[in-house]
Amino acid sequence: MKKLIPVAIVAAAVMIALLMSQFKPRAQQSEMQERAIAVTTEALQTTEVELQVRSQGTVVPRTRTNLISEVSGVVVEVSPAFIVGGTFAEGDVLIKLDPTDYQVAKQRAEAMLLSAEAQLLSEQARSQQAQKEWEMTGRPLEEAPVLALRTPFLAEAQSRLLQAKAELRQAEVKLQRTVIRAPYRGMVSAKSADVGQYVTIGSRLAELFAIDFAEIRLPMTQKDLSMLGDLALLGSDDSGNIRVELIGSVNGQQRLWEADLVRSEGSINERNRVQYLVARIIDPYNFEDSSQSVPLLMGTFVEAQIQGKTLNQVYPLPRHALRSGNRVAVVDANQRLALKPVEYDFEDQSYYYIDRGLEGEVEIVTSGMGVMVEGMKLKPVDKLQLEAL
Repeated sequence: MKKLIPVAIVAAAVMIALLMSQFKPRAQQSEMQERAIAVTTEALQTTEVELQVRSQGTVVPRTRTNLISEVSGVVVEVSPAFIVGGTFAEGDVLIKLDPTDYQVAKQRAEAMLLSAEAQLLSEQARSQQAQKEWEMTGRPLEEAPVLALRTPFLAEAQSRLLQAKAELRQAEVKLQRTVIRAPYRGMVSAKSADVGQYVTIGSRLAELFAIDFAEIRLPMTQKDLSMLGDLALLGSDDSGNIRVELIGSVNGQQRLWEADLVRSEGSINERNRVQYLVARIIDPYNFEDSSQSVPLLMGTFVEAQIQGKTLNQVYPLPRHALRSGNRVAVVDANQRLALKPVEYDFEDQSYYYIDRGLEGEVEIVTSGMGVMVEGMKLKPVDKLQLEAL
């Protein structure tokens, strides 16, 4: 009997456990709520965009000249403008050399001319007299020997006259060259001669540059060129020439000037594989119109913003909003994430201009996201609210 007591206790415990398991309360199952990811968004729609191409270069004169003396002599006078930085108009007298030697040479040439003219008149009279004497013989003039008609002597007198005229012309030219005039409107950048100095033929007197307009060589990559307008207009008189805005520093302050893109240099640089376009600014020193902006000095380094093509029906997508694989994170109508593959042909420092892959007005995600899963729940919030989270 005592042996059955443990068995009965175990059996009773098993029965109690089965009953407790059978009648225990069932746990209520609750649905898990999907968590929405807070993001900042921006509404995008198609618009018209005017592209801007950026480049840079140095302002240079369109013409630079080394002024060389063509005659010898002592400098007897210089213009007040013949100083470094001095300006002058086309035809202004810059330097005068002592003309005495060339005045004497001209007088000698004039005397030689008078002598040659007298010799020619004398020889013409002798030739006419010889012709009359031959006609008195009754024979045809065609049968007369050339010496009898003095034809060689007449030709020699005529050649001496031509030579005398040439000598006089040369003397006059040399005399004129003792007065050295400005070849164009310009400025003196360096001078090598002054009053009292003796200069010889070929002596360097000064360095000049033109100031009617200035030029800036702007390097362009193939991508830059694709963003510009019709390059066929370069160098034409069409009012649609491509405009250029120049930005530079003058006395520590930023200044703006307007220029025109006028031509291409027509070749690609072998070292850097760029093509140079040339911008031109008229009257950079404001001598024609002093009411314009501050002068644009030669040698100034400037940045150039060039008016490019106009794009129609494109989405200006902020650069940071383009995801890996050229995809854009879009919030769909159900507030869920959709990753749209997009394509673009043009971009700048701030935007990609999307022309394929988006339709209608779209809401894009502009904030950073760790892991992006197609269809995940999104919660658009203000940027300040997102930073506070």
